Amino acid sequence: MIVQGYRVDHPEGPFTGVDLPRPTPIGNQVLVRIHAAGINPLDTKIRAGSATHARQPLPAVLGVDMSGIVEAVGPAVTAFRGGDEVYGMVGGVGGLQGTLAQYIIANADLLALKPKSLTMREAAALPLVTITAWQGLIDQAHVRKGQRVLVHAGAGGVGHIAVQLAKSFGADVFATVSPEKEHIVKRLDAVSIDYHSLSTAEYVALHTEGQGFDIVYDTVGGATIDAAFEAIKPYTGHVVSCLGWSTHSLAPLSFRNATYSGVFTLTPLLTGVGQSRLGGILTEAAKLVDDGKLKPLLSERRFPPAELDAAFSFVKSGGIGKVVVENLGERR
Repeated sequence: MIVQGYRVDHPEGPFTGVDLPRPTPIGNQVLVRIHAAGINPLDTKIRAGSATHARQPLPAVLGVDMSGIVEAVGPAVTAFRGGDEVYGMVGGVGGLQGTLAQYIIANADLLALKPKSLTMREAAALPLVTITAWQGLIDQAHVRKGQRVLVHAGAGGVGHIAVQLAKSFGADVFATVSPEKEHIVKRLDAVSIDYHSLSTAEYVALHTEGQGFDIVYDTVGGATIDAAFEAIKPYTGHVVSCLGWSTHSLAPLSFRNATYSGVFTLTPLLTGVGQSRLGGILTEAAKLVDDGKLKPLLSERRFPPAELDAAFSFVKSGGIGKVVVENLGERR
């Protein structure tokens, strides 16, 4: 059986419909008919040929996130069966086929049952950003009740999930945000900080009595990491960054006797090591979703496969809300 996929042949090239053979799952593999695929800034960088860390040479079918329905499972799979609604971060890097296709083969460890309370579109928006936020806040910084947590870019993809996760664990949450996106942070019941009008020292004094935050999660990189080092609480504070790829002075962090962790969410896909943790995170996240404690912020625009170029342009523009391409798995 031939199925449809959408391939980019060269940097910033157009999406071309291509015929892909429908694969048969073996071992611990699951065949999923994709209903929706989330588009992340990472995907736009891969398309541009600038994401060398993702190791995805072109031509390639792009996309890391998806939601869909299990069509078949390999003989070693026990957690899923045909008809299950699932979601996951399953491909699109390391030479793996991406999710902009009708079907995909995925390691069962990368999947989780879709939250019952979400649509396919909503679920497809969650995997990469949720795993990234979870690894930093929970696996590495061990967020807990009563802590003061600062999330840089709290209205962004990873940021708005990090805010909700920290809240769900009982933390007091603060988020830097531009004035035009302040309403998003307030809607998530976090304290907004206008980083344009307040210096790091000023908002640390205002919101922590000068003590510093227990956890600072940087989702921006560059100079924002330096600001995080300045804002962290001495001795017990922990800075986390999912974009810590540049050169920084560790002196401010060291003088505070604080700690730092980097988050690189793609490692399990690129190495094959630790993949079960990704499915485990999404299983736990689904519980929070169905308990009303976690929900993705989606773009008001909806995108069918015919508008892939527009979807990627919207993501690159920094528009509000997660972008999802729908109806990929419709039978043709």
